Amino acid sequence: MEQHGISKLDLKRRNRMQVLKILKQRGPTSRIDIAGTLELTRAAVTIITNEMIEQGIIQEIGEYKHITEKAPRGRKKILIDINHHYKFALGVTVEEDIVSVGLSTLAGAVLDKRNMTINPLTERQTIYDYIERSIREVLGDNCLDKNSILGIGFGIYPTMFTRLDIDVKDGVPDYSKVRALVSSYTELPLVFDNSVKGTAMANIDFQKTKDPNRQNIAFLQYGNNMNFVVTNLNDPIISYDNRTNFVDKMIINPTSAEKCSCGRRGCAENELTPKANLRKLNLIFSSENTPFLYQAAKGNPQAITADMVYAAYEKGEKPVVEIIDNSLKLTAVLLNNLYFSTNPQKLVLHHFKFGPSEADFFAKLKEYVASIGGTVVSSKIEPSIIEDKHRFLAGCALAIRELFFNKGGFDK
Repeated sequence: MEQHGISKLDLKRRNRMQVLKILKQRGPTSRIDIAGTLELTRAAVTIITNEMIEQGIIQEIGEYKHITEKAPRGRKKILIDINHHYKFALGVTVEEDIVSVGLSTLAGAVLDKRNMTINPLTERQTIYDYIERSIREVLGDNCLDKNSILGIGFGIYPTMFTRLDIDVKDGVPDYSKVRALVSSYTELPLVFDNSVKGTAMANIDFQKTKDPNRQNIAFLQYGNNMNFVVTNLNDPIISYDNRTNFVDKMIINPTSAEKCSCGRRGCAENELTPKANLRKLNLIFSSENTPFLYQAAKGNPQAITADMVYAAYEKGEKPVVEIIDNSLKLTAVLLNNLYFSTNPQKLVLHHFKFGPSEADFFAKLKEYVASIGGTVVSSKIEPSIIEDKHRFLAGCALAIRELFFNKGGFDK
């Protein structure tokens, strides 16, 4: 006999998911307010939350403190919140310059970390060996068994797919090979996804200050490819999931003198990325034009590093200042276009650094954005909360979303 509708277990899971979602967005909340939001009876919410409290998933944290001197009559509101130490998450993030492995609470509080710098010559096996060793060390150093761990989230930067033997078909990565490899030394649940998406999720889920009205962000990550994620109601819009690098091909300087290898003139990849800036620096690099940079690199343009460029910029070396400032202006054009095409509440920038001071960089960038799109657009721009040394939090965010929030706290 054919069955229709939703099962009791699915309904229970969905209700628990909704409770966790509210607590994630708002922080401590009363059962009464949860019932009103979900349009459920207080009795139903009490049954749901009491079971979750018994399981250690959420906890009561005390009475609601009224701002007014005189509290309303009747039953007092008892606040509940997620027990962020219910279980822990392991995160692994592999990007172009780093392998980051670490441990966090369900709120993204960092408990342990391991980082290894890599470059284009770092072998695949070296990366995989480091991940395995780091996972074992983190678990051992923190005396954790598999029952204390939610799972392991892997965030892989799109340009690293080929290097890690991850096949991509029709834009969709196949993680089966790396999944089989990791499964050979751990029984923990595994989640694999795009690290850009993971870092965007971390910027939503791990905010210390809760803002229930902040539900849509656009997230732009800087690197040799520009990657972009758009969210709606704090979830990534599916069409952007595996196409995060489409922003590379957006035209921001149609009068550019040089075409990109893609055939376009003035695309973001050919104008803004580190390799684009290095190409421009090589054109003006000489003992006469850039004496400070020339001396720092010992006359070898291939030896130029970001720190050398930042130092030359701070010294006011004119050709270097012109290149970096032009990159800032073109970045402002890109941000203006992305803002008006997606209309986010916040436009979060990750791994952007064109100078030694992040504060100075953002101040100048926002000035350029304001001059193009106005102060409303510039006010929407903010830096990512994820530090370079904590990039593994992208993996943690992926694991926590998939294995905790999307399952309503159920282990299976």
